Amino acid sequence: MRLLPFDYAVRNLGRARTRLVLTVFASALVVLLVLTAAAFVRGMSKSLGNRTGQDNVILLASGSEESLERSQIPGGAAGIVAADLPGIKTRLGRPFASPEIHAAIVVKDRENSPEEWHAVVRGVGPEAFLVHTRVQVVEGRNPRRGKDEIMVGGLAARMMGVPDSRLGIGNSLWFDNRSWTVVGRFAARGTVLDCEIWAPLTDLQIATKRETVSCVVIALEGADSSDVDAFARQRFDLGLTAISEEDYYSSIMRFYRPVHVMVCATALLIALTALFGGLNTLYAAFASRMRELGMLQSLGFSRSAILLSLIQESVIMAAGGTLLGSLLSLVLLDGRAVKFSMGVFQLVVDHRVLIFGLAAGVTIGVLGALPPAWRCLRVPINEALKAA
Repeated sequence: MRLLPFDYAVRNLGRARTRLVLTVFASALVVLLVLTAAAFVRGMSKSLGNRTGQDNVILLASGSEESLERSQIPGGAAGIVAADLPGIKTRLGRPFASPEIHAAIVVKDRENSPEEWHAVVRGVGPEAFLVHTRVQVVEGRNPRRGKDEIMVGGLAARMMGVPDSRLGIGNSLWFDNRSWTVVGRFAARGTVLDCEIWAPLTDLQIATKRETVSCVVIALEGADSSDVDAFARQRFDLGLTAISEEDYYSSIMRFYRPVHVMVCATALLIALTALFGGLNTLYAAFASRMRELGMLQSLGFSRSAILLSLIQESVIMAAGGTLLGSLLSLVLLDGRAVKFSMGVFQLVVDHRVLIFGLAAGVTIGVLGALPPAWRCLRVPINEALKAA
């Protein structure tokens, strides 16, 4: 089969510049919508994955496996677990066992302020930095016990719906009838920790009027989650259940799976609408070239060769739109915070998302050219040569 030169398809792009611009922007819009859906799913998956690079296990109250906020276990559980459970990671004599409180608290700007914000506050001790290795203090210092001090995550302001400057070092928040001063900021990019406020464990116990803690997070070395589960079953007095950190967040991911499906379905419907609009544009463009296509056939080029050349044109235009859509996604989407019931996560446009967008762009280019090209090439040569 004799093929048309590739530069023939390239030169044809400049013959109708308006059509070229419209097709490129239509392809960019479709790719951008596809990348938005993919970045949403990817960002939520990475955030709720919350992987720290080590084997963390959460010990919480039996029956509270789906919500750490509802869990309450004895305050001394961490010491008992560290003393009686072999296989806990230890450095310089300090076990990696972090007692924590998880609480959703309403905070204010000041005592008599009518404006209220919902915040996720975690009470922690120094051991929290041993088990949550993704957390890094980027500004200021850790809060001290008994000083009404707090430390905020990078997305805490987005979670509360306030400007990021509102939670700057030296500012304060009001809850539990007193003012708490922000003395530090931390980052835990890619995890739900990034939208939290951290306070000293004992201070938050007083603020929430409880002697219990929500959970104990431990890092293992030389043991696995089954050993922790066996320990929890033996200590009926503590009322514990063990679940790996990965499994805990995976269960939350399953809960939000319908949201993923809805987002993908919506993006797909919008993409199909844009695709059909592009088909109309290509129908009109190819119909105006009916005589040209008939002439190419009379010169000896087969319909398959002409179809391949038309697909090349369409793919080149779609590639331009894909590049534009990818650049827009990196500028407009990557790192943008999205709020949901558990906190905040960031849209992620990484190499996997971009490859998915590239595949969508190529698919648009190929499928978008086939129906109009097939319709035009079915016309007999003598009729095509007579076309206006």
